[in-house]
Amino acid sequence: MSEEEASLSCHFLLILSLILITGQAITAKDSPQNDKKVLLQLKHFLQNNNLIYRGSYAQWNESETSPCNWLGIGCSADGRVTHVDLSASSISGAIFPSFSLLTELAYLDLSANTIGGRIPSDLNNCVNLRYLNLSLNLLDGELNLTGLNKLETLDLGMNQFFGEIRSNFPAICQNLVTLNISTNNLTGEITGCFDQCPKLQYLDLRLNQFYGEIWDGFSKLREFVASDNNFTGEFFAESFRSDCGLEILELSTNSFDGVFPDSIANCSKLNHVSLWENSFTGRVPSGIGSLSQLEILILGKNSFDRDIPSELLNCSKLVFLDVGENNFGGEIQQIFGNFTTLRNLVLHTNQYTSGMESSGILKLPHLAGLDLSYNNFTGNLPVQINYMPSLKYLILAYNNFNGSIPPEYGNITGLQALDLSFNELTGSIPPTIGNLKSLLWLMLDNNSLTGEIPPEIGNCSSLLWLNLTNNRLTGKIPPEISGIGGDPVPTIETNRRDSLIAGFGDCLAVKRWIPDSYPPFSFVYVLMTRKNCQIIWGQLLKGHGLLPKFLNSNSPLQLLAISGNQLSGEVPPEIGRMRNLSLVYLNLNRLSGRLPPEIARLPLIVLNVSSNSFSGPIPPELGGIQCLQKLDLSCNNFSGEFPESLNRLTDLSKFNVSFNPLLSGVIPVTGQMATFDNDSFLGDPLISFSDARANPSPKTDGPISGHQKDSPRRGAFYVFLSLTVSFFLGLLGGFLVTFFLKKMIKIILRL
Repeated sequence: MSEEEASLSCHFLLILSLILITGQAITAKDSPQNDKKVLLQLKHFLQNNNLIYRGSYAQWNESETSPCNWLGIGCSADGRVTHVDLSASSISGAIFPSFSLLTELAYLDLSANTIGGRIPSDLNNCVNLRYLNLSLNLLDGELNLTGLNKLETLDLGMNQFFGEIRSNFPAICQNLVTLNISTNNLTGEITGCFDQCPKLQYLDLRLNQFYGEIWDGFSKLREFVASDNNFTGEFFAESFRSDCGLEILELSTNSFDGVFPDSIANCSKLNHVSLWENSFTGRVPSGIGSLSQLEILILGKNSFDRDIPSELLNCSKLVFLDVGENNFGGEIQQIFGNFTTLRNLVLHTNQYTSGMESSGILKLPHLAGLDLSYNNFTGNLPVQINYMPSLKYLILAYNNFNGSIPPEYGNITGLQALDLSFNELTGSIPPTIGNLKSLLWLMLDNNSLTGEIPPEIGNCSSLLWLNLTNNRLTGKIPPEISGIGGDPVPTIETNRRDSLIAGFGDCLAVKRWIPDSYPPFSFVYVLMTRKNCQIIWGQLLKGHGLLPKFLNSNSPLQLLAISGNQLSGEVPPEIGRMRNLSLVYLNLNRLSGRLPPEIARLPLIVLNVSSNSFSGPIPPELGGIQCLQKLDLSCNNFSGEFPESLNRLTDLSKFNVSFNPLLSGVIPVTGQMATFDNDSFLGDPLISFSDARANPSPKTDGPISGHQKDSPRRGAFYVFLSLTVSFFLGLLGGFLVTFFLKKMIKIILRL
């Protein structure tokens, strides 16, 4: 063999060896066995980052030959891992950095966890991904997913991503059908971003900081949600093309202006239109009347003309109409009395002065919800409401109604919410109110009602929220009041079967009905949007949500607020029978006698009995209330020893026992009481503090350091955070958990 031939043979053998080695490497990498190894790496990664709470991945059995039967794992016919679903698996920390080693991975769901940090660059190498859901986490940074050009569904909603999106779109648009990037901190203009997305049908941009004019191709979609951004500009006739396929159009809470075009008639499939809170002017577009499938129309908080076009009466499926906050003035337009298909009509904040009866709205046969709050109605409450056969939710708050509450209102047996607060009503509460067995909310606060609380109110077996504050009620608290809310299940079950319960959920109403003194809502108020208010309202009507951690999922929360009256006598011990009563406000009355120990049987979160004349010892049983967070016993005549049991209230964040001059005892330097400063004990001359607290060492004398001040605050916030997470899981089934949790984490980290 010649030297040249020998050289060629060596090269041939070398190349053959390389081919064989490479083939073995590829086979090893692209195999079911390798997939299992990667999943076990994933399991160990997650276990190391989550030492206490773990999801289904903890049950993956390493001894099994194939991972295809493991929870959350799906495989192809040849045993390759194609699906990984770790949603709601209590995962925290960073994203696993090696998902690309699962070379056939097409479906990845990590939603509803508390995963933080940035998306690792490795994820861009998962080139076969068709479904990616990272929503409801704490992920941040700028988006960089340009390698995922096979994606059909991308859900990044409810995270903390920031920056512009142009580097990603249209780069990964070719196959995209569903895109949700809502509830982040994304910014920039979107014009042109989605022009090259031929299959895009569902686009959700809500709750970001996008600005500029809207994308002019949105009418090609089936759903377009752009609410709660900073979009500006006008809509023109060409905005809605002849081939418009929209079914949902959500443009609320932006800065759009001008006259909205009649060409919306081209979108014949629309069933939901919301233009809420913009600056639209001129006439309501008559083209809406051509939308034969329209069910929900929200035009509120704009500056539309008061003349409503008669063409809208052609919307034969319309069930929800909101034209509130347009400041129409004068009488209620008569056209509203002709929308015979309506179930909900919202006309609040329009400066109406009359027309409730003459407009015909009180004769609408199917009307279940009517909101006329924040207007200028005067005179007596209309008795004609008594004849509305389907009425469930009546909101007449913030007007100037006077006179007494018609006893005929007790005949509206299907009524679930009655809000007459902030008027000028006088007279007594009619005993017929006890006929309302389906009533969940009764809001009569901030009027001038007199007389006693009728004992018949105890017959309201569904009543969960009773607010009678700031009236002139006298007499004793009737023992029968313990009957309210005794059996709300029939009403709640009815609402759960109703596919279209009242869609009120206006934040004005939700904030009125859910007091900001209730801890999980004291910070939520600033974060409320129309969308999540609707969700909260719907969940409340169905008996979900507002669930403290010590109540099971079938137990709704209950409020009793009768403060700011002239009630006297003792609190009836029967109050201890109200098994769901968690918010109790008895303050600013003339109540006396001993605080009944039976009140400690309640699952209390808030107890305020301040500014009364209670006497005798503070019931030591109060120390056994597991989740009590606010306790105000101030400005009374409590006496005897300060109960040591109160030091066991580990969830207590606000406490006040000031101005009880007969109260004595020593406040310990350790335990929960030690987290409250001397302002909680003002005007208690017989109260003393242990030596360590009364005479601090030189090291702690003078101004308290930031770290020392933060310790109780930080501890209280962690307790508060725990309750908040529990509450929102019950409230929205995980939908809003991370959004509110991340806000709380930011607050904690700043402490």
